[in-house]
Amino acid sequence: MGDTDIAERAAPRASASPGLTRRTLLGGVGGGAVAIAGGVLAAPVLGPAPVALAQTAAGTAAAGDGPPKRHERAYRIRVEAAERLNELPLRSAGPTSDEELYLSRIGNFSKGLPHDGLGEVNPFAYEALARAVASGAPAAFEDIPMGGVSRLRNPQAGLAFDLIGPDSHQLTMRRPPAFASAEAAAEIGELYWQALVRDVPFTAYERDPLIAAAAEDLSAFTDFRGPKEPGRRVTPGTLFRGALPGVGVGPFVSQFLLKDCPAGARIGNQQIRTLLPIDHLVTYEEWLATQDGSIPAAALLPVHDPIPRYIRNGRDLAEAVHWDWPGQAAHNAALIAFGAGGIPLAGVFAGGAGVPFDPSNPYLRSQTQDGFGTFDLAQVTCLIGLVSNSALKAAWYQKWFAHRRLRPEEFGGRVYQVRADAADYPIHADLMARSTVLDEIARRFGTHLLPQAYPEGAPLHPAYPSGHATWAGAAITVLKAFFDEATVIANPVVAADDGLSLLPYTGPDADRLTLGEELNKLAWNIAVGRNFAGIHWRTDGGEGLRLGEAVALGILRDLRATYNEEFLGYTLTTFDGNAITV
Repeated sequence: MGDTDIAERAAPRASASPGLTRRTLLGGVGGGAVAIAGGVLAAPVLGPAPVALAQTAAGTAAAGDGPPKRHERAYRIRVEAAERLNELPLRSAGPTSDEELYLSRIGNFSKGLPHDGLGEVNPFAYEALARAVASGAPAAFEDIPMGGVSRLRNPQAGLAFDLIGPDSHQLTMRRPPAFASAEAAAEIGELYWQALVRDVPFTAYERDPLIAAAAEDLSAFTDFRGPKEPGRRVTPGTLFRGALPGVGVGPFVSQFLLKDCPAGARIGNQQIRTLLPIDHLVTYEEWLATQDGSIPAAALLPVHDPIPRYIRNGRDLAEAVHWDWPGQAAHNAALIAFGAGGIPLAGVFAGGAGVPFDPSNPYLRSQTQDGFGTFDLAQVTCLIGLVSNSALKAAWYQKWFAHRRLRPEEFGGRVYQVRADAADYPIHADLMARSTVLDEIARRFGTHLLPQAYPEGAPLHPAYPSGHATWAGAAITVLKAFFDEATVIANPVVAADDGLSLLPYTGPDADRLTLGEELNKLAWNIAVGRNFAGIHWRTDGGEGLRLGEAVALGILRDLRATYNEEFLGYTLTTFDGNAITV
């Protein structure tokens, strides 16, 4: 799609003002960076200082007698970045499309507020939420009537500022699929199938009959946008994969979720605590209580498998992204990459290569220096946390202030009521009349609700975009900027069907797994794990990754103006497959 931004890709769907574009991030004005900060933080006055901060000879020169002083240069970098950011427009949030169409708010997130017997939100409670969002006043959020003990997850994060990178309100996204659309029907159909096949090992997809049925059924949806083979067919090999470079190559699970991971002097495998194959929120009474904000008993006493396992199926992948922290998987990937040249991880990359830095790294050309605080482990690991947090603020703005998309479990309640002839919601016929998945769900679970992998179901914030996908998009973009994406990963592995061991991956593409594409796969794994749980939609993941990427590109653009090294810019490949220099 070229270097157009999220808003440009969605122009036919949304009436948003032009936002921060990748072209702006990459081209900029002059050689500076895009930033937010409108002021300069002054150093605290602690009393007389007998010794000034260290300065170069140039920095101690009197004003007008030579190069500017150090603090003047720092001031200039900040001001120029702020001025460029100030020239960019703010996006007007406005009501979401489904909010405009349905006064009953059936197409919008309302979990945690009080609901009636149909699962429709109390209109006064939703209006209080809308007033709080519109005003941004902290007190207004305290006036929202709640239906149970659960609390809304941090809506005011969407109003926070950052002092580096783009402002969250200047990043734009396409509108999510409308409630009644064929695309929404295809997305919920995919989620029902993911609930049905959570426990099928990824390595069994080519031979499992239920997987074949899922691929055949999703091929019949008129607007399913997941990857397809020629002829617009979904196959077991494309099922549940993402449309990112490399995600369709090799095992379903990224090597960065399977390979041994160093943590200081400790080398650890990546087996995880998994859940036993029990699904949740499949009775209407429990579902409705959870919509009101009650906490199911199963959420207080989850039933874990006592044996740690490697990620082998959709349920394991869902649990891997259940209690993780923002940036965790990216931190592990960085540690694997940095540990690749040492004992005992030599050979993770083909040729026994050490740290596979991006060719743009200035220290690859130095005969006397290595990086650390810049262009090495210290900076990379710090940046993962920085961009992840900024990405979450951007996601929370989109969630609460721009879209307020309902969670899949809420949509499942609408499907339940239509199938029970209790309501007449405008759900597309692709799901209700043509697909076979609802009959399969009813046979397996005795309900038309969407079964959840997590006992508590979805968290109490709107669906679009996925927070996990957004921080993953940002953190993985940083890794692609610092590492050589073309580096080939040696000795690829795959989890055994029981998850107790790793086996050599011997597929025909085993010698084509590159660092960059496996990082893309890692980003998609983080996103789709939440889909396997039943709490996010496909577009929540795909568009969240792109939003996070835009956040990271803006931050990297700002940082470029701060280095002393001779540096020509970060080179990487975007999630849309474009080779760029930042």
